[in-house]
Formats: sequence, C-alpha cells, structure tokens
Amino acid sequence: MKKIAQILFLLLFSISWHPGIAQNKTPIPHYTYKKGDPNGIGKWYMGREIAYVMGYQGIQWLDRPEREVEENTTTLLRNMAIEPEDNIADIGAGSGYHVFKMAKLSRSELVFAVDIQEEMLEEIKSCKERDQIKNVRIIKGSEKNINIAENSLDKVLMVDVYHEFNFPAEMLSSIKKALRADGKLFLIEYRAEDDKVPIKTLHKMTEAQAIVELKAAGMKLERNIDNLPWQHCMVFVKN
Repeated sequence: MKKIAQILFLLLFSISWHPGIAQNKTPIPHYTYKKGDPNGIGKWYMGREIAYVMGYQGIQWLDRPEREVEENTTTLLRNMAIEPEDNIADIGAGSGYHVFKMAKLSRSELVFAVDIQEEMLEEIKSCKERDQIKNVRIIKGSEKNINIAENSLDKVLMVDVYHEFNFPAEMLSSIKKALRADGKLFLIEYRAEDDKVPIKTLHKMTEAQAIVELKAAGMKLERNIDNLPWQHCMVFVKN
C-alpha cells in the first residue's frame, strides 16, 4: 500500500509540473523603473516611459474653444461610424468633451464616461444634469480596471489618455474583456512621428509602439485613419 501511495504521489507531481499540461501561459506584465523624461513617472512598459496623468486642473484646456480646429473632433466621431444602438465607452473621459457629443449620436443606447478622478466625474455629472442627458452613465474606474461588464461594448474611445495609464497591460485586458467579439477600440494619440505636433514628447505615441503594446494584449490594428490634424486615429480589434 505504501508503494502504491508513493507511485501516485510521483504521478501527480509529474503531471502538475509537466510543461504541456494545464500551465498558465498568460504573460506577466513587465514594468521597469528608471529615471527618464521630467514629464514621465519613471515607469516603463515595452520601451515606453509612462507620462504623468493630466489632473482635473486641466479641465479648461480640455474644453478650450479652439479644440475643434486643432483636433477636428467632428471628423473623429465620423470615423467611429456611431450607430444609434451602439454601447460606447470613453475611457479617461475627463470633462466629458467627447462623451456628450457621442451621446447625441447614440441616442437609444449608453455612453459610459469612465475616469479615475472624482473631480472629472463631478464635472460630467453636473453637465449631464444641467442638459438632462439620459443616456450617459458615469463610471469610476481604477488604475487597472474600467469596471464595465464583460462583452457589453461595441466601441471604446481613448483620446490622448492611454500613454498616461499607470498599468497599461491591465487596462487593455479589462477593455478587451468589455468589448464584444466584433467591437472596436479607437486609440487616439498625438503623432510622435511628426515633430510639428506641438505636444510634449511623452504625451505622443508612434503607430509602431501602439501596435507592439496592443498586440501584447491580444489586439491588432485594423487601420489607422489618417485624417486628423495632429493625431493618429488607430482602430484596433480583437486578434
């Protein structure tokens, strides 16, 4: 009996450690820390330093009158081809600049305004109540999770915010789970390839860097719509 028990133990041990059986193959996000750009937090992901988050004190800049001319938001929203039945999330919604424009286009469904700063969410709440907008839902996100149900979103918009995520790998995982099978992620970032774009280096991204990071999250670039003055309009889908 003792010999049989020993054989069973060895068998179980060999199964649990065999590289081809029931092993967790999910890659662990690898962050490194070193001194870099003054506008960065000293934390790096896949060769890119993460930028400081723009605080709620920048609300006036988000709502600046010249933003339409500089970024051509009208064209951006046209690129998204928003349908009335679309559920959409604006991740890093800030003051709600894009949220309320999208809410008018997706009248019958929800636009989720997600941010981690209470002050930003309060601003969105105030505007929502003032204008009696019914199809905007305010969500307090975290640094690792957008806090939206799995398989519930048709489109996700991120405007000039991804480069500030403290945990980009975890956030992309959360976003991917929330997207439906045919969902689309619209990643809008100032073009780092263009020195004429008047934005600090760490607050810009190249298409190549975005592809590398999104590929690691299991997403692929469907197309980069090149019709915005300063920004990439990169459309990613599940791989």
